[in-house]
Amino acid sequence: MKKGYLEVYTGNGKGKTTAAIGLAIRAAGAGLHVLFAQFVKGMKYSEIRALERFSDLVTVRQYGRGCFIERQAEKEDVDAAVSGLKDVRECIRSGIYDLIILDEASIAVFYSLFTVDELIGVIRERKPECEVVVTGRCAPQKLIDEADLVTEMREIKHYYTNGVKARIGIER
Repeated sequence: MKKGYLEVYTGNGKGKTTAAIGLAIRAAGAGLHVLFAQFVKGMKYSEIRALERFSDLVTVRQYGRGCFIERQAEKEDVDAAVSGLKDVRECIRSGIYDLIILDEASIAVFYSLFTVDELIGVIRERKPECEVVVTGRCAPQKLIDEADLVTEMREIKHYYTNGVKARIGIER
C-alpha cells in the first residue's frame, strides 16, 4: 500500500494553484480520482473549465461566493467555507479520492473562515494512502509542521507591478 502525504504550497509568489492543477492532471492521467476543492473563490476561472474536461476522474467543488480578498469577509463567506470544509470531510471519509486538493485553504484560515485546527482535523481523517495538497498564501506554522512537503513560491519579480492585469488563460 502506498502512503499518501500532506503537501503545502504557500508563499507570495505566483503558481500555487497552477502547481496543484498540474498535479491533478498528472494524477488523472494515471487513472487516480481527484477532488479539487476551492475555498474563497467562487467564479468559473479558466482552471475550473480545464479541470471539468477531466470530469470522469476530477471532481471540482467551489466553496466561495467570489473572491473577497479585496473586501472584508462577510457571514456568507464564512458559512460557505464552513459548509465546504464539512463537505470535504465527507469526501475524505468516503475513501473515493486518491488526491484531494484544498485550494486556497490557507487563505481561508488566514481570514478566519475556519481554524487551522479544524483544517488539520479534517486532513487527519483521510485514508493512509490519500494524498492531500493545501494551497494558499500565509500557511500557518501549525499546518507547515503537519506537512510532509512544503513548497514556498517566492515572488522575485512580477509584471503586475508595472500595471499588467490578470490575463485570461495565464492568471485567471
